[in-house]
Amino acid sequence: MPGTSLSDSTMVISAKPVVLPAPGRGEDLQVRVSAPATGGDLPVVVFSHGFGWSMNGYAPLADHWAAQGFVVVQPTHLDSRTLGLPPEDPRTPRIWRFRIEDLKRVLDGLDVLEASVPGLAGRLDRDRVAVAGHSWGAQTAGTLLGARVLDSDGVPGEDLSDPRVKAGVLLATAGLGDDLTPFAVEHLPFMRPSFATMTTPALIVAGDQDDSALTTRGPDWFTDPYTYSPGDKSLLTLFGAEHSLGGISGYEVAETTDESPARVALLQRLTTAYLRSALYPGDTGWKAAAVALEEDPEPLGKLQSK
Repeated sequence: MPGTSLSDSTMVISAKPVVLPAPGRGEDLQVRVSAPATGGDLPVVVFSHGFGWSMNGYAPLADHWAAQGFVVVQPTHLDSRTLGLPPEDPRTPRIWRFRIEDLKRVLDGLDVLEASVPGLAGRLDRDRVAVAGHSWGAQTAGTLLGARVLDSDGVPGEDLSDPRVKAGVLLATAGLGDDLTPFAVEHLPFMRPSFATMTTPALIVAGDQDDSALTTRGPDWFTDPYTYSPGDKSLLTLFGAEHSLGGISGYEVAETTDESPARVALLQRLTTAYLRSALYPGDTGWKAAAVALEEDPEPLGKLQSK
């Protein structure tokens, strides 16, 4: 039944690689699709991985969301270590644009994905689509929510938002470009987001110990997407969390500097509740989850909404 809570013991089917033709990209787009084995009218979450990762990462989130009734689609972007693009590859300066095009290609190709995964045909709800991402992937997803990239003169680039996307979850995403380190200014010019037009509802998640080498500010840099965007937004600040937010990119991953199963479990619960309530306006799970966190005598984080 759409919008209802399932169990983590729910059988999940996962297929990879599902290939979407991508002329002009240099190679076709490979994605992983995970979904509950049963049920119809399933909402869709398109997830953008962080730098270097692939469709094979982020199992703690992808598996959980699928078990909870979502179809999770994970493209492998060109920066993935599995592809091994050298820095001198002519596509490298435009990878940030290719990433955005990857997400749109997934949305354009839902029919192909549905037909390619055994047992999935006819089960997707095209009207309930969300995007999510971690780190660079969160910035990628944010552009579909309405965030734009400023040029060197501070002029916003083109609007790359997508009306098919109804909500987003942005995990440890970059803040304003005015506070970049000289290295980031020189090598990552696309990291100058403007959130002024990011109007689509979203949950922003930041760790209060996430000290990034890309910014001259502290962990509060990661709260900028909430502070400077209009509309219906929520901010979850996780106590003690660094960039991996407790280990969302994978179980026992070396890059996880702040491993915390309890923190990951909280993220699983809250992101699921948020996505369900955002895509099903009558659902009260998000409000209930927010109250539970507020009443927790030893909370792992705090929520703000506007």
